[in-house]
Amino acid sequence: MEANIVARSRQYSILFVDDEQSILKAIERVTFESEANCLFFSSPLQALDYIRENPVDILVSDINMPEMSGIELLAQVAEEYPEIIRMALSGMSEKDTVLDAINQGRIWGFITKPWDNDQLLNSLEQAVYLRSLILERLMLQRSVSQLSCLNQEQFDDFIGDSLAMQCVYQLISKAAPSEASVFVTGESGTGKELVAAALHKHSKRKDKPFVTLNCAAIPSELLESEIFGHVKGAFSGAHKEHDGLASKADGGTFFLDEISEMDMSLQSKLLRFIQTGLYSKVGSSQEEIVNIRFVSACNRDPLAAIENGILREDLYYRLNVIAVDMPALREREWDALLLANHFLQLFAQKEDKLIIGFDEKSEALISNYHWPGNVRQLENAVYSAVILSSEQLINSTELNNSLKLSADELAQLIKPKKIRSKSYSTAVESAKTLAVSQVQGEAGEAVMEQAATQQHGFVIDSSAVPCPIPLSQVERKAVEDAIKYCDQNVAKAAAMLEVSPSTLYRKMQQWQD
Repeated sequence: MEANIVARSRQYSILFVDDEQSILKAIERVTFESEANCLFFSSPLQALDYIRENPVDILVSDINMPEMSGIELLAQVAEEYPEIIRMALSGMSEKDTVLDAINQGRIWGFITKPWDNDQLLNSLEQAVYLRSLILERLMLQRSVSQLSCLNQEQFDDFIGDSLAMQCVYQLISKAAPSEASVFVTGESGTGKELVAAALHKHSKRKDKPFVTLNCAAIPSELLESEIFGHVKGAFSGAHKEHDGLASKADGGTFFLDEISEMDMSLQSKLLRFIQTGLYSKVGSSQEEIVNIRFVSACNRDPLAAIENGILREDLYYRLNVIAVDMPALREREWDALLLANHFLQLFAQKEDKLIIGFDEKSEALISNYHWPGNVRQLENAVYSAVILSSEQLINSTELNNSLKLSADELAQLIKPKKIRSKSYSTAVESAKTLAVSQVQGEAGEAVMEQAATQQHGFVIDSSAVPCPIPLSQVERKAVEDAIKYCDQNVAKAAAMLEVSPSTLYRKMQQWQD
């Protein structure tokens, strides 16, 4: 029998199944004014086929049907689509059958025959409400999962867990599997080549070559030969045939850094190459074809470069299918300190030096300085300080050796920041609360209760107060729990406890002794 579908554009869809047309007609009259999209089937097999092809929120099925029992239908849907709310239509004399439906079909409820119209609508409204709660829970779980994925302190060769970098990580993850061209912008030293390398590493081309070219590092008269290659005798000095980077990048990724530094006439040839994959070596008329994904970068505003006539507009839009803007280090919250500690460990090991951290003034300098050269400048400053340092903690003077700040500038920058964002303060307070609760447990509750009582003028029997915990134990437990909470990241734990990483390093060393 053909399905009778009353299709209306509504928020939720409710599918009714009953082999008796009179029952379906009666339900249709009752639910006509409902805000749900009500679907009616007299065949359970057709209903099952429909569910497999279309989203359904609620299924209401009769129990006794000749073609396929309602219990079988509900059980099948429960197995294949457990998120669908399932209800049974049953007569008052079918209690044993309803129990089977509950056990096998895992039904949420049932509607008795004959029904009261108000009770029927009320049952359907409750089912819709339950379905909305399930959908909200699924959305919440998906959001939590996405946020968990977002919170990465390290991604490939990147270091940093600021919100700005989390956005970069997500953008790379989404763009990498695509074949679309990517245009990376950002100040010098922000890590644009790292973006290109990460895109290649996470792409389908990861087993193919990753070729880089800094367009500003090669004279313009040699750049075309560097990209496309040349034949013997193509120009003075071309003593033999040369394969260009385009040939070497075939099947892989070609990263063109500082694209705006390329001569405009060569940009025209590059545009055709990107569009067709065809190119000719310098001095040859024979065309070759390659399959390349392009990633480009520019350390200036590309729109300003177009306006100034140093970047072709059509080339830019061909390359800028996906845009990635690398944030400056000064825009990355506390990432500078995370990076500095990473470089410190790296260079201390390289130089075979026992340096465990930065003193408080050098940490303040790292956090407060604006780093115009971004990550590259920070890396060089830490490397220089490691070489110059003869102590276990790097001081601000050693760090300033490469920065060349005046005495007044240095004095201003080594002052710790007193103002933090509301979200950061909230995170710190949460971490403190967590650490204290983990350390003190029930004892902490008793101490808080004692303090509250004394504040109101009452005196507590001292015998009821638990034995105080030594402050050194409280401190050590708080530090250990904070480091554990931050996945062994001492710098991050120190920030949450509002102390310097060097303080934690010193205490950890004392506890080991």
